[in-house]
Amino acid sequence: MITRFAPSPTGPLHLGHAYSAMLAHDMAMAAGGTFLLRIEDIDQLRSKPVWEQQIYDDLEWLGLTWTKPVMRQSDRLPAYKKALGQLSAQGLIYPCICSRSDVKRAAGAPQEGVFPMGPDGIIYPGTCRPKQKICNVKIHENLRCNMTLAADLNLGELTFEETGEDTGTRTTNAAKIGIDTGDFVVSRKHMFTSYHLSVVVDDADQKISHVVRGADIREATPIHVLLQKLLKLPTPTYHHHKLIRDETGKRLAKRDDARAISKYRAEGATPNDIRRLVDLPEV
Repeated sequence: MITRFAPSPTGPLHLGHAYSAMLAHDMAMAAGGTFLLRIEDIDQLRSKPVWEQQIYDDLEWLGLTWTKPVMRQSDRLPAYKKALGQLSAQGLIYPCICSRSDVKRAAGAPQEGVFPMGPDGIIYPGTCRPKQKICNVKIHENLRCNMTLAADLNLGELTFEETGEDTGTRTTNAAKIGIDTGDFVVSRKHMFTSYHLSVVVDDADQKISHVVRGADIREATPIHVLLQKLLKLPTPTYHHHKLIRDETGKRLAKRDDARAISKYRAEGATPNDIRRLVDLPEV
């Protein structure tokens, strides 16, 4: 078993991050496997070296160990460019000039006041979608995957295994993914990639066998399975774990400094105190 923890250095790690990292580490160690760390710093506008260093400090304090060197997405642009080239050669991606406000306006008046939502927010209504394949697109533009064309490829059923609280074999197809997610973004012009594309390419290159991540990412998993199929990459097992929430039931975010691991450290907590807080076995 090979698991990974893949934080973004855009703020302090909180209890939710600690739970995800420790769970992935515990699973790998229990199976005699390998735990890897990946720094997801494709957003160079928000990523900071100070936050990256604190990630290392917090994880070491929690007692986690990982194989070095650490993969950093900012070093991986050639790999993402290659993947975009594969999708472009199939005519599956196209440039999009729509801003978030453009998408909201184009989506029109929502039924019952609620816009149709996907993993990336309001489902894209296809404003810039071409009527035919476009090959050899320029990667410095915002690019989307043409799910209408993807559905015409006759890819068949797309399956993946899920463990954890929701265990079983999941089945979907390109047509359903298109309905649920719309034409999702595969590259942003200031990143030359996107979360969806980079995570798929990186998981394959790191030979991740079990992707351990929060249940809030579950809706994006069909996108990743589709990209794996299109790029001829293996599909790992997915373990979507519970989310750590505050007293009101709200999911923790990086702005929740009161629950930052560094704050617990400064107040004299121990790694086992953190484990008890997130309901993991002590070590």
